[in-house]
Amino acid sequence: MTAILNAWNTGLTENITVTNTGTAPINGWSLRFTLPGGQTIVSGWNATYSPASGQVTATNVSYNGAIPAGGSLDIGFQANHTGNTAKPTDFTLNGATCTTA
Repeated sequence: MTAILNAWNTGLTENITVTNTGTAPINGWSLRFTLPGGQTIVSGWNATYSPASGQVTATNVSYNGAIPAGGSLDIGFQANHTGNTAKPTDFTLNGATCTTA
């Protein structure tokens, strides 16, 4: 998984690429991560995000629930921040810890 952050004054965007490194497809996914303090999601794409701060869960939408073995998908969000522009941490996909690049 890779995450690219772009921050400005009081806002930021985070683009996340989720890669299935396994040998079996994933059908239905849930990506959990922790937003740094002071960050609040205001909108997102290619996933449903809940709640908007703290420990967030991004879940697939109708058109991207499957990730083939060796395949990947891109999701992301826009957030407000109060000065902390660090990347999210503690990523898990369907309960399994993710490695980040």
